[in-house]
Amino acid sequence: RFDRLRYVEIKHGRIAQLAFLGQITTRAGYHLPGPIDGAGDLFSSYPNGFAAIGGPDSIPGAGTGQILFFIGLLELFVMKDSANGAEPGEFVGDFRNGYIDFGWDKFDEETKLQKRAIELNNG
Repeated sequence: RFDRLRYVEIKHGRIAQLAFLGQITTRAGYHLPGPIDGAGDLFSSYPNGFAAIGGPDSIPGAGTGQILFFIGLLELFVMKDSANGAEPGEFVGDFRNGYIDFGWDKFDEETKLQKRAIELNNG
């Protein structure tokens, strides 16, 4: 049970960190280049934050549905670890699933523990 709670804590902490970075970058004026749809509407033509989802100039309902569908796919098939039915990873919250590494295997055990502790304290 503790492993499941730790898995949820780590996953939600990572999602919150990404949401915060998304807020900062869009508020600073950085947007994805190009159109968001076939009609030619640019990413920069939509407001930031919650107004992008429910305001008068918000993303159309089909676009919001696509975002939610993509999040559901990530939840069901990608963001899995041993506490959620995937093959056991190196630790709870190990979402690499045998594919993504980013140099984690090059660290010694003490450095790995330190980096995991930093993530828990900041997440």
